[in-house]
Amino acid sequence: MFAKAVFPGKYLQGSGVLQELPGLISSLGRKGLILTSPSVKKNILAGYDTGDIGVELFQGECCEEELNRVQKLAEKIKVDVLIGMGGGKTIDTAKIVADRMGIAVIVMPTIASTDAPCSGCAVVYSKAGQFEQVLYQKSNPAAVLVDSSIIASAPLRFLVSGMGDALATWFEARSCVQTHSVNECGGHCTLAGLSIAKLCYETLLNYGYLARLACEKQIVTPALEHIIEANILLSGIGFESAGLASAHAIHNGLTALPETHAFYHGEKVAYGVLTGLHLTDATHNEIETVYAFCKKVGLPVTLADIGLAKATREDLMKAAKMACAPDQAICHEAGNITPEMVLDAMLAADQYGLGIF
Repeated sequence: MFAKAVFPGKYLQGSGVLQELPGLISSLGRKGLILTSPSVKKNILAGYDTGDIGVELFQGECCEEELNRVQKLAEKIKVDVLIGMGGGKTIDTAKIVADRMGIAVIVMPTIASTDAPCSGCAVVYSKAGQFEQVLYQKSNPAAVLVDSSIIASAPLRFLVSGMGDALATWFEARSCVQTHSVNECGGHCTLAGLSIAKLCYETLLNYGYLARLACEKQIVTPALEHIIEANILLSGIGFESAGLASAHAIHNGLTALPETHAFYHGEKVAYGVLTGLHLTDATHNEIETVYAFCKKVGLPVTLADIGLAKATREDLMKAAKMACAPDQAICHEAGNITPEMVLDAMLAADQYGLGIF
């Protein structure tokens, strides 16, 4: 097993960076096609001259039917650069189609709610929206463009959720290094991956609340720029090149409870982080710091905050058992983690959260 890290080919971030798209397409190929949602086309592309860049509307689900449809269209019009612009499923569809065609993909997220844009993985669902599989592309995106003014105009909850996803990066990286676990790109963590994961955490603590204030007013400030970078680039490189552990496994377990389905990925990951702190015997000072951060930026700190105010022990045990399934990254934590231990940690996380005023 070797040390391994992966990165996007280029990363561009800033207010108005959308204007760089034509030149970037020209540097990678000859004909570009933007795959985007109706809302992004209406609210963002309507005021932008796309020139000879084609625009195709995403049909709403990253499923085999949609993947085949987009691929056939791209092949018909001889596209050699595919641009995924919008949310996660639009981006994932562009990633997979480009990978299957052997062409370049440019990712342009319009929200900063997860760390997926820079990664080389994508999730495939059924036509009805049920999870089917995670696919890993041969390489990470050729380029990632993040227009800060677009991110600032999106609902605040997306940015806060992205901070929840990014919050897990350092703690999971630390666990993977301590247990010599394999990272998400199939190797051991490099110093670069670990350092980026730690920088991600430090950036959240230093700028998270200031970025929240900026996003509430839909203005771009240095603090907002720092958090956008933490949510998308630092966390994206960190999770893939350092690894996952309890926080994301607990998130996956929580999805077994229908009451959590209305909550975003990063919100449930944040509760997974809190649970993981109690599970792994973190110090009181560290626990206090993380809870204070979550409370200040608006991330969940109790079970009620993720829809589980009335959940029974039996309900929570379903989530705990799923979190401890053989294919889950909770195995990257030290020791033999059992569902009973996870259940107790979930309840301890809730109890501590109830004490914050």
